[in-house]
Amino acid sequence: MDLSGRTRLADEDECRGPPRKGFSPENFARDTLAVHGGTLFEGLTGAVSVPIYQSSTFRHPGLGESTGFDYSRGTNPTRLELENTVARLEGASYGLAFGSGMGAISAFIKLFKPGDHILVSEDLYGGTYRLFNDFYRHYGFSFSWVDTSDADKLRAGMGDNTRAVFVETPSNPMMKVTDIRLCAELIHKNRGILAVDNTFLSPYFQNPLALGADLVVHSGTKYLGGHNDTLSGFLVHSRDDLEEPLRNIQKSEGACLGPFDSWLTLRGIKTLALRMERHGQNGRRIAEWLRGNGRVEKVFYTGFEDHPQFALSSSQARGHGGMVSFYLKDSADVPVILRSVSLILFAESLGGVESLITYPLVQTHSAIPEAMRLSAGVNERLMRLSAGIEDPDDLIADLDAAFGRCKRGC
Repeated sequence: MDLSGRTRLADEDECRGPPRKGFSPENFARDTLAVHGGTLFEGLTGAVSVPIYQSSTFRHPGLGESTGFDYSRGTNPTRLELENTVARLEGASYGLAFGSGMGAISAFIKLFKPGDHILVSEDLYGGTYRLFNDFYRHYGFSFSWVDTSDADKLRAGMGDNTRAVFVETPSNPMMKVTDIRLCAELIHKNRGILAVDNTFLSPYFQNPLALGADLVVHSGTKYLGGHNDTLSGFLVHSRDDLEEPLRNIQKSEGACLGPFDSWLTLRGIKTLALRMERHGQNGRRIAEWLRGNGRVEKVFYTGFEDHPQFALSSSQARGHGGMVSFYLKDSADVPVILRSVSLILFAESLGGVESLITYPLVQTHSAIPEAMRLSAGVNERLMRLSAGIEDPDDLIADLDAAFGRCKRGC
């Protein structure tokens, strides 16, 4: 098995067993790709599970010779397998793995120069806002925050110096859906780049590159890893002109993912298809239950046919995922519910096998200024729930008990 280099995926055809007509990883369904990854097995030993190459450096056979691996900050066999796996799941040529989703987004920003303008979804993770506004704005980048789910606002936000559009779709936490095809059309007229944060749906349900995006961002900590036990982030793309600059950024800044965390994420991805189906089923069950609860004012879930962008979501995604947000009628119920849930855990993050409930106002979106938060819909009555893979009846029973305590004023 030749482990060397970062060649295009189409060139990596070794160690896949005897060739058969029509039998190629490029033809595998996503379920199969998730299980078998970039290679069917490790060729040196036949190991079904890719080894953890827990080495910082690699021996050179001789002067001017290399196995393709020199120093793990540049490339590591375990991380390479993960990068190729995520790339294949997104239908891409290249993947880069970082220590977190924020590390991946930070690398993306390095593609631009002072004076460049970047259009950003106003309704997105607070940590992304903090990174752009509190740090990169001071280096001469300009950012505009618009409702990218509104085509007119999207068009109006574009300027002559707009070099990128960065969107979350569905958005965090209001579940707004942005038209990826339209974004790609508009920014490409400016010869710019469209980056789509695909964390909420994962490559199993949505593939933005196929819709015209240039880059896909993932917080691999969420659905890709899937078990709330490791951090990771990804940039995925198919543009030859971006690969060397991004690889240089990854290597030079050193925000690359370590081998053990790479292995944990690979292990998580093996069950991605099964988990995403269950997340989606549980998300719908919970959304429907919440909609029927008298203490809930409104439920935000892209799978409802009366969602403003239901048709758009259905046209660019294969499912609606396990994320649900909702407004309570009374903000006084918030602390009661957070204290009363037991099976559902009050914690930050999302996308793991365990169901989590979050209060965005003070957790995920506290870095966003109040006026901007309220404009986006993040108020004191908003809660966000990540449906895990537990039995849905148990999850609903837990919610029912917690909401019942609100009725008693406990």
